[in-house]
Amino acid sequence: MLFTELGLSDPILLAIKEHGYTTPTPIQSQSIPAVLKGGDLLAAAQTGTGKTAGFTLPILQRLIVGAPPVAGSRRAIRALILTPTRELAAQVHESVMTYGKYTKLKSAVIFGGVGPNPQLKAIQSGLDILVATPGRLLDFMSQNAVSLKGVEILVLDEADRMLDMGFLRDIKKILAALPQQRQNLLFSATFSTEIKALADSLLNSPALIEVARSNSTNEAIAQKIHPVDRTAKHPLLAHLIKSNQWEQVLVFTRTKHGANKLVTQLEKDGITCMAIHGNKSQSARTKALADFKAGKLTALIATDIAARGIDIDQLPHVVNYDLPNVPEDYVHRIGRTGRAGSNGVAVSLVCVDEHQMLRDIERLIKQTLPQEVIAGFEPDPHAKPQPIQLRSGQGQGQRQGQGRGQGQASKKQTGNAPRPGNAPRRPQARPARKSS
Repeated sequence: MLFTELGLSDPILLAIKEHGYTTPTPIQSQSIPAVLKGGDLLAAAQTGTGKTAGFTLPILQRLIVGAPPVAGSRRAIRALILTPTRELAAQVHESVMTYGKYTKLKSAVIFGGVGPNPQLKAIQSGLDILVATPGRLLDFMSQNAVSLKGVEILVLDEADRMLDMGFLRDIKKILAALPQQRQNLLFSATFSTEIKALADSLLNSPALIEVARSNSTNEAIAQKIHPVDRTAKHPLLAHLIKSNQWEQVLVFTRTKHGANKLVTQLEKDGITCMAIHGNKSQSARTKALADFKAGKLTALIATDIAARGIDIDQLPHVVNYDLPNVPEDYVHRIGRTGRAGSNGVAVSLVCVDEHQMLRDIERLIKQTLPQEVIAGFEPDPHAKPQPIQLRSGQGQGQRQGQGRGQGQASKKQTGNAPRPGNAPRRPQARPARKSS
């Protein structure tokens, strides 16, 4: 199947062609016709499957063939796309602008961490498409600075992560401001119990698309475990980068403090790197990501939430400096390499504290990961596991040798599984605005 067979107009097809695409990915070939029909959609798609174009392309098509804005009249927001993080919002808006280049549609993106005035100006000038994080959108709504009365299409992108970050209450407030009659598109990496509950309350007889087996890993990614003592992780990482001459590696840590500490250590080794996490300003996060993409940095050190939305073509290496305490996040992390037909390498540095986490991951992905001990970094066979802190300064540990159901509440039980780099949420706690 070709893009020319999907019912897209010439202006959109021209933009697609300019970027060298002719054949849609599986999620695109299924979601584009479904969205064009005008019905609701529930889609499960892993990172790197092309899902963003899977909804931006048909949204652009629906808006240009729908009622176009009358010359001289103020445009009303007709499509609202909600994302959990700033980086993902920026990425989605970039897709809207890329594929909408030859249409007359106007779009803008709003998120926290930067001054509101330029974003307010963009809204006040009139828009067709708004990409937003929930926090900043609610801030503008509270000031009566944005109207959602004309929204025809709503997209919840990476809805699973929005629930994990505690945005459910915010989402419900936003939904209450939308017209009853609209098209709803919900995209998620997995069909968890919580996602199904949200879909039941939001969607009306949706089309259902699942492009890959849930929680499967890409066969183009070579996965490897390096057993190592907890105190030797940093020197081992530096050794791997230098001895293998890695030029671009995305490194995941469990906490913001851990990310900052690792940057300091690697810089002393002469390895150029920066950290990206929720405590960084938006300008710092944008610069770090841009420098990494441009090849100015060898390593980008990231926490899970900050890395959501990072989309880098042909990223060769991903390293789990710390294993995630939620097994599904392993799949999300390593999915940032091995994209678009290219091969990738995912390396995990595993100490004795993380053996249960590794077993949980292997159980989830239904495979035993190969292990290789690096000479000079052999782990102490007599080392005892220590509790894992979920964030710096937090005294509670994480399942020291316990089963998943004992040391960590399951998602199914609470719907609020602890996230790496964040304390377990209280039921009524709201996420900090700066994280969106």
